[in-house]
Amino acid sequence: MQRIFITHNNYKTIVFIAFILMISGWGGQANAQINLGKQIQELDYSRPQKYEIGGVKVEGIEFLDEKALVMISGLQVGNTINVPGDDVAKALKKLWNQGLFENISINIEKIENSRIFLVIQLQERARLTGFSINGVKKGDVDNIREKIKLVSGDVVTENLIIRTKQKIHRYFDEKGFLNAEVDIEKKADPTKPNGVILTINIKKYSKVRIAAINIYGNEEVSTDKLKGSMKETKEVGYVKPLYNMEKLAWNIVKDLATLQIPKIQDDAEQYYKDNIRLRIFKSSKYIEKNYEDDKANIIAKYNKLGYRDAKIVVDSIYRASNNKIDIDINVEEGNKYYFRNVKWVGNTVYSNIDLSNVLQIKKGDVYNKELLETNLQFNQNGPDVSSLYLDNGYLFFSVDPVEVSVMNDSIDLEIRIREGDQATVKNVIVKGNTRTNDHVIIRELRTRPGQLFSRSAIIRTQRELAQLQYFDAEKLGVDVKPNPLDGTVDIEYVVEETSSDQIELSGGWGYGRIIGTLGLSFNNFSLRNFLKKDAWRPIPSGDGQKLSLRFQTYGSGYMSYSVSFTEPWLGGKKPNAFSVSYYHSKYTNQLERNDPRYGEFLIDGFTVGLGKRLTWPDDFFQLYQGVKLQRYKLHNYGSVFSVGDGNGSFHNFAYNIALSRNSLDAPIYPRNGSDVGVSLELTPPYSLINGKDYTTMSENDKYKWVEYHKWKIRAAWYSSVVGDLVLSTRVKFGFLGSYNSDIGVTPFERYYLGGDGLSGYNNMDGRELISLRGYGNETLTPEYYKNTNLGGTIYDKFTMELRYPVSLNPSATIYFMGFLEAGNSWLKFEDFKPFQVYKSGGFGVRVFLPMFGLLGLDWAYGFDDVPGLPNANGGQFHFSINQSID
Repeated sequence: MQRIFITHNNYKTIVFIAFILMISGWGGQANAQINLGKQIQELDYSRPQKYEIGGVKVEGIEFLDEKALVMISGLQVGNTINVPGDDVAKALKKLWNQGLFENISINIEKIENSRIFLVIQLQERARLTGFSINGVKKGDVDNIREKIKLVSGDVVTENLIIRTKQKIHRYFDEKGFLNAEVDIEKKADPTKPNGVILTINIKKYSKVRIAAINIYGNEEVSTDKLKGSMKETKEVGYVKPLYNMEKLAWNIVKDLATLQIPKIQDDAEQYYKDNIRLRIFKSSKYIEKNYEDDKANIIAKYNKLGYRDAKIVVDSIYRASNNKIDIDINVEEGNKYYFRNVKWVGNTVYSNIDLSNVLQIKKGDVYNKELLETNLQFNQNGPDVSSLYLDNGYLFFSVDPVEVSVMNDSIDLEIRIREGDQATVKNVIVKGNTRTNDHVIIRELRTRPGQLFSRSAIIRTQRELAQLQYFDAEKLGVDVKPNPLDGTVDIEYVVEETSSDQIELSGGWGYGRIIGTLGLSFNNFSLRNFLKKDAWRPIPSGDGQKLSLRFQTYGSGYMSYSVSFTEPWLGGKKPNAFSVSYYHSKYTNQLERNDPRYGEFLIDGFTVGLGKRLTWPDDFFQLYQGVKLQRYKLHNYGSVFSVGDGNGSFHNFAYNIALSRNSLDAPIYPRNGSDVGVSLELTPPYSLINGKDYTTMSENDKYKWVEYHKWKIRAAWYSSVVGDLVLSTRVKFGFLGSYNSDIGVTPFERYYLGGDGLSGYNNMDGRELISLRGYGNETLTPEYYKNTNLGGTIYDKFTMELRYPVSLNPSATIYFMGFLEAGNSWLKFEDFKPFQVYKSGGFGVRVFLPMFGLLGLDWAYGFDDVPGLPNANGGQFHFSINQSID
């Protein structure tokens, strides 16, 4: 091989020179020589010759395949090419377009008669052997690595460098760092030939905030309303309470002097707008995608108010300072329109009157495009036209509102309906359950083969599957597959298993001691596989049963354990939940058993219950009935348990009935729905039927068989304020009554109010621990009986929480909250004043971990002093486990 024939840098030049030589008449004299050993082969540029490619070699490559490169070049053995000619130039161009090489040359190795042998000489571009990111925190580094997706072995081209910079800039733009600078340095890797190390240097600088949003052209809709419609694009907040205070004072004095009293409020509101702009839940950073969405929200706001022709004429974004920008938006409002005539076309199943009642649009109403579309297609707050049809099997239904006439400020609508045929469910498929058995899921399905298609049944099925807490509620999916040819539909539910078992390992403070608790809850247990050795992985699971084990102690003086089991579908055909539980507790004064002063207090309890899902008034209702039997046995133990002389036995046999309704859309972080219930627990009225005189009885005999009736009411409502921001409002009431005034209200089953509800001893005498944050444990409980904290017979509690999630991942659901709370307890019903309550406020965080349940930490401040307990209120931290604070 003696001379380069053509390279990527000179092939165009040579072709051009050859062309000039030919048209100038020099063609016969223009020869190029190529040395072939001792031979000299002359090439006449004016008369190209055809050669058959006898062989092609590729030199200079390390990472690429020789055969693939020859194929890309098109210079295949056996092909005929013109030399000189465009064939070699085209091959060169094809190779260069791959972007893999720094230099390319195609050389003639030799020519034998009519056969030519070529050598493709390549110099590969450098390969990436590593990269580093400097100037940002580890969290940003990890996120940037995922964004740029650089891997060892990538060819380092200018395009790769530019693309990497763009991805990094886009990452920081989405976080509001519009001034971020990115510089990428290339350095040869001394350890690897042809290797390059990239150093990515980043300067984030400060976030760019939105200083002002200026809206021009709006005359009918206020600027504040339009800014409020922008969900994510907000101006920077500020608080300047003293700025222009003298102007406000002067305006108020002037208003008083001129008797313009209503204007005082206007002046105050204007002062507030000018000087105070709070920004709590939304930041003022600029993100281009959010801004584009918010421009659409401005138009949607106009459409909602009747301005169907409203549009943004022009908008601009410019620097107000280095770290702040201003936004100018010019709008053209157009005319305000009203609905006039609404005509239905194509409906045969439902009458015009029925459809108009659902549409809720009357002649003369302001034209509201959002309301029209919502009431036609999907209204989360009530019925819509589509739901009428889709819940009655009309899967192939469609509706199309058409403006048939626009005159002056009035619009005539023709709503065209295509009903189609009713669709029948053919197949129902569930995918993704790896641990939960099929029958557990199937029994919760509201869509069955052979039924008419129903959208509401699908939505309800999703809720029921979420309530099981076996699957990730955020990833429950439904795929509806219509079959128009046979009028059927297949429905596929996609679930993703998540851990439902829980471990409780905690320490609580009660009665001057730290009480340790160990609890295990197996929420997807399988009793039928209990004796199968292969089913223990680590426990038999998959049948949707619940097994709970719990142990509590503070040492040798107290020990308690309990076990409970629930079968949610007794018999497997109906949702009748059967539950049974047993618990045992032992308290001692920690003396030796042979000590004459030794005392102990034993509690044994057994409950059995049956819960039934009702179908009326709707199938969100449940009815629970159960009985419990408790025995309290005391021996020389009157220090804490203050009933009787500290000896003897007491028994409690009670019947419980509870009616509840739960329509929450999710069990962990509900956004909508309610959970309300009322319950009654009562014992037989022994004193009214046995004819005994209770006025002369000792306490041991009077309370040998405990008697009472106990009423409880609870209600919780959840509503989405904006997006995932949720308002939770809850109330609770409890009342404990007696049958016989000679006995009075039993000292058992009392209410103890205050604190976090984790003080322990819950089952000591049937007491209920009611939390109220901002106050010490049980500090809001009446003191009466034998100078001890006997407990109240009536209480109320009111809670309002504003919640916002930071993670809805089922493996770690986290949300923050701010709350206001109030409550009180009373000893006698005649003292009950429902709104004479102790108040508190604060903030907290909840973390749901599948293994441990819902954990919480709150700080609350009790606003009201507690008589006789100077340290009961004030700033308090509270820890909660599994909604002990509720």
